Amino acid sequence: MTDDSERLRRGSSFGAAAGAYDEHRPGYPEAAIRWALEPVTAGTVAGDIPGGDGLAGLPVLDLGAGTGILTAQLVRLGLAVAAVEPDPAMLGTLRRRLTSVPAMDGTAESIPLPDASVRAVLCGQAMHWFDLERSLPDIARVLSPGGVLAALWNTDDDRADWVAGLHAAAEGAAGPAVSSYRAQTVNAWFGKASGSAAFEPTEIEDFPHGYARTADSLVAAFATHSKFLVMPSDQRERVLGQVRSYVRSRPETSGGEFTMPMVTSVLRTTRKR
Repeated sequence: MTDDSERLRRGSSFGAAAGAYDEHRPGYPEAAIRWALEPVTAGTVAGDIPGGDGLAGLPVLDLGAGTGILTAQLVRLGLAVAAVEPDPAMLGTLRRRLTSVPAMDGTAESIPLPDASVRAVLCGQAMHWFDLERSLPDIARVLSPGGVLAALWNTDDDRADWVAGLHAAAEGAAGPAVSSYRAQTVNAWFGKASGSAAFEPTEIEDFPHGYARTADSLVAAFATHSKFLVMPSDQRERVLGQVRSYVRSRPETSGGEFTMPMVTSVLRTTRKR
């Protein structure tokens, strides 16, 4: 996504679907979150908290937090979480569902936190909306030396034939798929983050998982993606109709609830000391 005006248009479209986004978008595998945080938790099992795993009380920022899907998972793991989100509707949903989390209006390019105030910055399905030339220096500012920056992306696993057919039915407007997104967007952001003077070389790991869907809930999830949100209404209804018909016609998905196969790609790096 190289056109700044298109990035802005699509990136600002989610507020109109905040409720559906919160209801239908998947979370992230716990193993992926733990791997993202490993550079600041490794070796701390026998630390201050007997039997702990290094997560309890660790100050982290969920940047571009949306409605708080990742935020809620971080809270459940015992982390001391702050959240930053620029869209008022998304931020409002986050504040209603997670009343104990400090949730602030802000952007990745101008983070409303003090210097060196967190040990990790996590970005769930968000880093591709950032202007990295401006955001990486500010992320480095709020991270303590040695702190982690990690981005997580959920992608549909279109190595399964029926998932590839599903994306064809969606005419390229569905959520990201492994075959294209992992090769294009994640690797592009890998290169950009690795080129930052403030950060160490970047690592990437993939985590297969899945989430339960029905034909209707899958269509509802697809409708929360930015390409659908900015489509003319007649085109959106036509394409979503194609998706619904396809899902109801396939043996893998026509019997009620099914598992949507996914892969979470995690990019992580650490702030230089």
